[in-house]
Amino acid sequence: MTKTILITGATDGIGLLTAQMLAEAGHNVLLHGRSADKLAHAAAQMGSAPRLYRADLSRLDEVQTLADEITAQHDQIDVLINNAGVLKTAQPRTAKGLDVRFVVNTLAPYLLTQRLLPIIPATGRVVNLSSAAQAAVDVAALRGARSLDHMAAYAQSKLAITIWSQELAKAHPSGPVFLAVNPGSLLASKMVREGFGIAGSDLAIGAQILCRAALSDDFAQASGRYFDNDIRDFAQPNAAARDAAHVASVMAAIRDLSGQGQ
Repeated sequence: MTKTILITGATDGIGLLTAQMLAEAGHNVLLHGRSADKLAHAAAQMGSAPRLYRADLSRLDEVQTLADEITAQHDQIDVLINNAGVLKTAQPRTAKGLDVRFVVNTLAPYLLTQRLLPIIPATGRVVNLSSAAQAAVDVAALRGARSLDHMAAYAQSKLAITIWSQELAKAHPSGPVFLAVNPGSLLASKMVREGFGIAGSDLAIGAQILCRAALSDDFAQASGRYFDNDIRDFAQPNAAARDAAHVASVMAAIRDLSGQGQ
């Protein structure tokens, strides 16, 4: 059955390879990117004519506009893959004083997901890119009151998206399925090259698990769970994701900062 699948950060790396695999399997893939030129280049590599959406996810107003554009043009999104992410950046603060890693890696996907939920069916899925790098969230830093180094901000933002994945699963027990997935550590992405100075492992490792998470029956009953592709199995996230007080404070900040009250 053909599905309509939106992938953020799909102009290179795991996002683009996942898009190519899903399009080759016959699905209707929608590509998001920050650059119109990169989107056009990615589309040329697809072997099809995907619908393209440009938005800077470090700007939540553009995330809102992105959601409005998608809902105006599509009655249904079967799978949303929140793939876009940032590790190192020359400008770690947004114009509003928030850490870019928290905005792009945590808040933007939360806002996009919330705004698209009305057109994601109960049988649909939201696949969120997590990481083996997870750390308890400094909520003051999430709210912009304290600065973190690149890796700390990244690791905390990845636990934060894992936390909201599990919390939205609890809030929507009848579906859609919400999944947090570590696609694999140190894969050959631009982020790994720039962040760690190494070539990295085969990107297909990550793209294949994202395709499985999006479509496979193996994940149909796994809402709220975290899949660690380093061990090829479901796993427990960082222990802070099981600390009720910590989760509550993280979720309160996410709702406040994204402007979403639920």
